[in-house]
Amino acid sequence: MTASTIRRTAAARSRLAAVSAIAVAGALMLTGCGDQTKEGKEGGGSESAAATKAPLFDALPKSIQDKGVIKVGSDIAYAPVEFKDESGKTVGIDPDLADAMGKQLGVKFEFENGTFDTLLTGLRSKRYDIAMSAMTDTKDRQEGVDSETGKKVGEGVDFVDYFTAGVSIYTKKGDTQGIETWSDLCGKKIALQRGTVSHDLAKAEAKKCDKAGKGKLSIEAFDNDQQAQTRLRAGGADAGSSDFPVAAYAVKTSGGGKDFELVGEQVEAAPYGIAVAKSNAELRDAIQKALDAIIKDGTYKKVIDEWGVAEGAVTEAKINGGS
Repeated sequence: MTASTIRRTAAARSRLAAVSAIAVAGALMLTGCGDQTKEGKEGGGSESAAATKAPLFDALPKSIQDKGVIKVGSDIAYAPVEFKDESGKTVGIDPDLADAMGKQLGVKFEFENGTFDTLLTGLRSKRYDIAMSAMTDTKDRQEGVDSETGKKVGEGVDFVDYFTAGVSIYTKKGDTQGIETWSDLCGKKIALQRGTVSHDLAKAEAKKCDKAGKGKLSIEAFDNDQQAQTRLRAGGADAGSSDFPVAAYAVKTSGGGKDFELVGEQVEAAPYGIAVAKSNAELRDAIQKALDAIIKDGTYKKVIDEWGVAEGAVTEAKINGGS
């Protein structure tokens, strides 16, 4: 082998070694990039997810984060607060506000139907995470006290207050029978929903009627407000009573506005509250933050205005503001 041949062979080997080194280095670089990509998906990706997830997700209890759902106990027969539309979908003020808060929290509010007077029991038994159903925030409910007997009936609840409403009386249209105030109901029959503030007011008024000897106030209490409306519409009662937004909606929509009319002024204006078990303060506080967020960004006002109940709007989310 000549000297020139030896030099060419050595040069070729050198070039081959260089190419191999470059290939190995490239492979290592690609491997490193691959590891970084995987790490980005598994580690860095979580940072990306954290940047894009709902702003208040971390405020929720871990159990709710894992489920991705807040179970809501509600009497879904109380238009316009919550009710079923013609397609069977749950709609109304409460579902719309819940949807908006769900976007802040990054979870879904899932409404489950129940009779109103069993909602707090369902909350205590953990069937529901919260109760959201035009429920008036009262001290008795906060403390778990029966409003009629004054006796303790269970653990109380905390409320996140989100609306204000009073109680109204309505009658068949054109047949008010001189009813303008609660004291005018002596000697009459009223139809209403069991377990509501209207029911409490009627029972208190019935005692006053008896004491004054003005005639018995008869009370027919039903599982839901729609049944009470049906009773009044059929002539089985002289008056009905429910929260102002509900009574006003019934007057506006029932029979195309020809069935009922409001009488007198609404009374006992008080906050509606989202009920949360006292043992679940973390969820309560997360819901308060979500409600404050939608109040500040204007979503709350939009919902309230769309349902025509702007007079009941609140400007901040309070906890246990009822008395």
